[in-house]
Amino acid sequence: MNFHPFSLAGASLRLLPSGAVHWPAEALLCVADLHLGKSERMARRGGAMLPPYEGRDTLARLAADIAATGANRVLCLGDSFDDDDAAKGIDDETRAALKALAAGRDWIWIAGNHDPAARLGIGEGPMDELHIGALVFRHIAEPGAHGEVSGHYHPKARLRTRARAIARRCMLLDPARAILPAYGTYTGGLYCDSEPLASLMGAQAQAVMLGPRPCAVPMPRLRHTG
Repeated sequence: MNFHPFSLAGASLRLLPSGAVHWPAEALLCVADLHLGKSERMARRGGAMLPPYEGRDTLARLAADIAATGANRVLCLGDSFDDDDAAKGIDDETRAALKALAAGRDWIWIAGNHDPAARLGIGEGPMDELHIGALVFRHIAEPGAHGEVSGHYHPKARLRTRARAIARRCMLLDPARAILPAYGTYTGGLYCDSEPLASLMGAQAQAVMLGPRPCAVPMPRLRHTG
């Protein structure tokens, strides 16, 4: 299994090619921003009609990561559903897949800004944040935090080569925090040289770009004009 090893507040963690983070010592797999039910929510609100398969695709990747890591604890860092009503309206196949994944393991939901009260009767939560050892897991990064793992911003980065520019989802990492990429199939992103990411991350920040072998590069910084 390919992964990018990193340390945060003394914890040895691994970023997987999918964007999930594995904490072997805690048998924990952490994912952010699944946004299950996005196609249903957009159709409900009269938006673009998207193929309604994103839930199955997202959960298939999650099942593969759970199998590869052997995790018996799964932590979803908020915006697991595209809104609270999407949690109620997920199709039977997606609900059954979630129940199967949660069976026999601890499954914890963190509340997001999209789904602050989503309840499925599966696992624990939603809760505002979770502390494990020196790490704190929450949906949105807080200035001044230390040992923080969060999501929300869907970070992505551009890498320019002589041949072309490459844009990929990424994890942002500095000595104080990690901001995870969005895990869901139908999710956009915010370039990491944009605000508020540029201000949240310290001078030593890296962008760990996803791919078959996640690759760390210095985080591009905000370009000031004028």
